[in-house]
Amino acid sequence: MNQFQFVGSIVERELLRYTPAGVPIVSAKLLHTSKQIEASVERLVEFEIAAIAAGEISGKFNCAQLGCVHQFTGFLARKSRNSKSLVFHIIDLSLSVA
Repeated sequence: MNQFQFVGSIVERELLRYTPAGVPIVSAKLLHTSKQIEASVERLVEFEIAAIAAGEISGKFNCAQLGCVHQFTGFLARKSRNSKSLVFHIIDLSLSVA
């Protein structure tokens, strides 16, 4: 199963655009920071990840405030067929209380 879920904030977002097939899409960069326990030791975890929201969720994502903490759900896929870089595809987001 390819499912990825985390809490983070939108740090950059491009303008809403449309694919040649007419599907709305928004590209962005998301930032996550947390403390995790690994091998009984607390570890600071920080990452920035490229993300896209396509279809219906793109409207909700496009209206989400920059810098606010959201819970993101989606999956990881290659940026393009021949790329080794990953992009997070957002399928759901909600305002986080954390």
